Amino acid sequence: MKRLSLLITSCLLLMTLGCTKKESGTADTAAKTSAKKELTVGTDAAYAPFEIENADKSISGFDIEIIQAIAAKQGLTLNIVNTPWEGLFSQLESGDRDILISAITINDERKKTMDFSEPYFDAVQLIAVPNSSKVSKFDDLKKLKVGVQIGTTGDEVVTRLLGRASSNIKRFEGTPLALQELINGGVDAVVADNGVINNFFANNPKDFKVLSDTTFSKEQYGIAVKKGNTDLLKKINDGLAAIKADGTYDSIFKKYFGEKKN
Repeated sequence: MKRLSLLITSCLLLMTLGCTKKESGTADTAAKTSAKKELTVGTDAAYAPFEIENADKSISGFDIEIIQAIAAKQGLTLNIVNTPWEGLFSQLESGDRDILISAITINDERKKTMDFSEPYFDAVQLIAVPNSSKVSKFDDLKKLKVGVQIGTTGDEVVTRLLGRASSNIKRFEGTPLALQELINGGVDAVVADNGVINNFFANNPKDFKVLSDTTFSKEQYGIAVKKGNTDLLKKINDGLAAIKADGTYDSIFKKYFGEKKN
């Protein structure tokens, strides 16, 4: 009986050690998997110069270089996926995207369903019209055909001015498409973010003018993560602070927009 008791005790001890080792190994594996996880970044690559889909389907642009620089600082591996704007936020909610960077304006409504990083770009709406246009302010667009990118701040402000049911609002999948329609004469004006409009006309016909309006509120872009993902948000904010501190941010900004104005 004593020998049997000792045998049983030894077996139980071995089983306990085996279980402990297995559980520890599982925890270690999970930690390593989490650390090495490839994060999927959603971006609507139709918003030059922030995100651009190239001929070979690769994605480049200001936003892309910013998130890549942040990832390099934090040791994160990214898979950047072109994602239509209309499905961008739902992909984050479902977990199909871990991060969104796509010239996304931080606002109270969006904060209800996602968390944002510290701002990384200051934006404001601008109006693009032909040089011959008599438009001098936003209110002058009331009876004109206006092009916007669907679901953007430009769409929102023009909808408030012209009315949701107005047939004079022409919505496009991307702001460059709306601006091309302006060049073709299909719309009288386009309202969109400053970075996109200024970049477009720096590389396209110059017989257009760009107007600002005091009624337009200043906006800030943020990098979005799923609501409550505080660990990832901290890594992004720490990385953003690091690239601002070492000059990387300013270098990327200058490449796309010229010298940063204080």
